[in-house]
Amino acid sequence: MAKYSRIEVAQVMKETGMVPLFYHPDIELGKKVLKACFDGGARLIEFTARGDFAYEVFLELNKFALKELPGMIMGVGSITDAGAASMFMQMGANFIVTPTLREDIAIVCNRRKVLWSPGCGTLTEINRAEELGCEIIKLFPGSTYGPGFVKAIKGPQPWTSIMPTGGVSTEEDNLKGWFGAGVTCVGMGSQLISKDILASKDYAGLEAKVKDTLALIKNIRS
Repeated sequence: MAKYSRIEVAQVMKETGMVPLFYHPDIELGKKVLKACFDGGARLIEFTARGDFAYEVFLELNKFALKELPGMIMGVGSITDAGAASMFMQMGANFIVTPTLREDIAIVCNRRKVLWSPGCGTLTEINRAEELGCEIIKLFPGSTYGPGFVKAIKGPQPWTSIMPTGGVSTEEDNLKGWFGAGVTCVGMGSQLISKDILASKDYAGLEAKVKDTLALIKNIRS
C-alpha cells in the first residue's frame, strides 16, 4: 500500500523539481544508488521497471527505502497496463509513470489515491489525462517536443503541470530552458545516473551530482 497520497507526491515533485529515473537488476547496487540520491537531497525515485523480475528488485528497494531512507518516495515507471500498476501498488509504489496515456491505469490508480503520470505528446492527450484526474503530465519524449512546446501549452492552460522526461540534462542552459518554459519538475535518467557512474560504483560522485543539480534547479527557480 502506498505510504504517500497523490497530493503529497505531487507536492514533493513541485518542491524538489526533479525525479531521478533508475533501473538496475542488482539489488545491492540499487540500494547504494538510492542512498546516494537520498543523501544528495532527492526525495523521489522512479524505478523504471524494464527488466525481467523487476518487481522483485523494486520490492526490496522499497523495503530498504521505508526502513533506511525516511521521506524517500518510491514510484515505478515504464508501466504499460493496469495489471502491472496494481501489482506494483501492492508492493507500496507511491506513484505510477507510464509511457502512454492509458485509461485503465488511471482507473486503478485513482481508486487507490495513487498519483499516476501518463506520457502525453498532444494537447488532446494532455486534456484527456487531466479529465481523468492526472496531477502532473509526463511530456515524453521531451527531446522531441522541447521547452517551446511546454511554453505554448502553458499559455492557454496555465493550470497544466508538466514533467518532461527525455532530453533533460544537468546542464544549466538545458534546465533554464525547461523551467523557464514553466515545467513543474523534470524526470532525469542517464544524464544524472549514468552508465559510467554505475560501472565505476561512484556513489560519492552521484551524491554530489544530485546535490548540485537540485541546487541549480532551486537557483533557476528563484
